[in-house]
Amino acid sequence: QVQLVESGGGLVQAGGSLRLSCAASGRTFSNYDMGWFRQAPGKEREFVAAVSSSGASTVYAPSVKGRFTISRDNAKNTVYLQMNSLNSEDTAAYYCAAGRKTLMPSRWPGSYDYWGQGTQVTVSS
Repeated sequence: QVQLVESGGGLVQAGGSLRLSCAASGRTFSNYDMGWFRQAPGKEREFVAAVSSSGASTVYAPSVKGRFTISRDNAKNTVYLQMNSLNSEDTAAYYCAAGRKTLMPSRWPGSYDYWGQGTQVTVSS
């Protein structure tokens, strides 16, 4: 089992920045690809970004590419999501997830076995 706890969400004005963190415990963190997903009220959960187990490969949703950066620190068992130039469309609950390591981290939620409880991000215009 892998336990995941997100933090760093909150209320921010449009154009502002936030950094989300996801602390992992349990099994060896460096054996897992890590992803961030988000879900707005009334919408399906959508992929945001993912990073490979080593941190060498990253993938992003087109809507966040160039504004968000995913990174990880395997020594601290933590994955981060730096979010810049936030807008109202980014308002959602953000979830981190862990999946078995692959050649390229997946955009598909079904590839991830463990999920955190989520942290709310609200962007005011």
